[in-house]
Amino acid sequence: MAASPRRTSRSPSPLSSSPPTTAEQPPSARLEEILNSENCIEELSSASEDDLYEDMGTATLEEQANITYLEKVRIPIHDSLTTETSEAQNETLEIILPYLEGNPNDLPLNIFGIPELQRKKHIAFLQQALGDYPGAFALLDASRPWLVYWSLQGLSAMGYDISEYQDRVIHTFSLVQHPSGGYGGGFGQLPHLAATYAAVLSIIMAGGTAAYESIDREKMWHFLGEMKQPSGGFTMAAQGEEDIRGAYCALTVLSLLHIPLELPPSAPARAHGLTTFTDNLGPWISACQSFDGGMSAAPGNEAHGAYAFCALGCLSIMGPPKQTLNAHLDMSALIHWLSARQCSPEGGYNGRTNKLVDGCYSHWVGGCWPIVEAAASTPNLWNRAALTRYILSAAQFKKGGLIDKPGKRADAYHTCYNLAGLSATQHTYTYEETMLEELGGSELDAPYYWKVHGLHGGERVWGDGDVVDEVHPIFVVPFRAVHDCRRYFEDMKSFDRGIARTD
Repeated sequence: MAASPRRTSRSPSPLSSSPPTTAEQPPSARLEEILNSENCIEELSSASEDDLYEDMGTATLEEQANITYLEKVRIPIHDSLTTETSEAQNETLEIILPYLEGNPNDLPLNIFGIPELQRKKHIAFLQQALGDYPGAFALLDASRPWLVYWSLQGLSAMGYDISEYQDRVIHTFSLVQHPSGGYGGGFGQLPHLAATYAAVLSIIMAGGTAAYESIDREKMWHFLGEMKQPSGGFTMAAQGEEDIRGAYCALTVLSLLHIPLELPPSAPARAHGLTTFTDNLGPWISACQSFDGGMSAAPGNEAHGAYAFCALGCLSIMGPPKQTLNAHLDMSALIHWLSARQCSPEGGYNGRTNKLVDGCYSHWVGGCWPIVEAAASTPNLWNRAALTRYILSAAQFKKGGLIDKPGKRADAYHTCYNLAGLSATQHTYTYEETMLEELGGSELDAPYYWKVHGLHGGERVWGDGDVVDEVHPIFVVPFRAVHDCRRYFEDMKSFDRGIARTD
């Protein structure tokens, strides 16, 4: 076989104070299998390819295998119309391809010729993200709960014990809990559902009685009641925007903290005939499905990958995915839209039609597939291996942390959601609907019947050292944190005489 030439590219701390990389391994038999397949491209220097390739000498065996793979997954039809969008896509692809074909960061490779997960570097990066920030970062003060959540979840995904942060988490969120209920983004700020969601997830990851007891559940009940709208949806804040994020954040908190499903007597939505947090919610989510099958923030808006996850997560808290998703969504159209988000040949996802690949959608879209597969009772609807290639090859920042795409800098947000997407590619999640029926679960119990059935048994491009921990497909925190939290709060009484244990 002719040797393949290489392709060339044209503030303060968010928390208030109070395994080594293995040596490079030899190529596996899998690389030989790829290179010796009958579909392998033997010559990449034809006249039609001259503008794409430049002979830089003999590529390594790993690079040859990667180039062969990428050529096999390229979309064969190209639109000759040149637009600003197509130019941006082509420029981006030329930046990304060297990372998918070769190893510009010079990272150790796993047995499949793909860069290993740089676990130590990513842990160090997230530990730094939980430290002090310079004054220029003051603009991120309202994002304090998110910085904590992204960092703690990223550390947990890589198997790091975050117990050392427990006291700081409790102290931090005790200070940003609003007197009227819920959490603000920073000290003295008004409560907001996004900040509340991130705060609650951070607290349950920290775990323990002191952490759980730091949450004022009764005031949280009243805060969430203020956010419930007559349409069925939720606003993000008082007199704020009503969108699907609010519904997902609200139901996550209601479920995890075992807050009564009934609306507080003072909830404005009661004046419109609503009595529970889920009244009108299913039809409202149905109205958020756009003409092309995706999910939008609110009825009539453009479909977006993150809103798809919020919609599916919300419906999966309301009941078993097979029931709720099929009752409220056009599943065929949704699957078509989600599939179209996976970019070729990059392998990662974009968030909207005609947009660029971005590592954060490894979760926002990639994380939709376990839920969709549970609703459709059909496995393997997505290309896990292609997404894994993108995350390990193109989304790892050489100095630590994960990124949107090559050329961008690492941040806690992209680190968290790239790792969540990587976890989804590696693990098989199933929904135990029969167990829910046998045990007779109460309202909003549906998320607690997800199970991990080991590592994915299909095509793999990750080695043992690249495996990250399981992530709960609905709440996006460790399974242990989910079940410890619910076990603690499920014995709580209602709020008619205050919070007290039944025992």
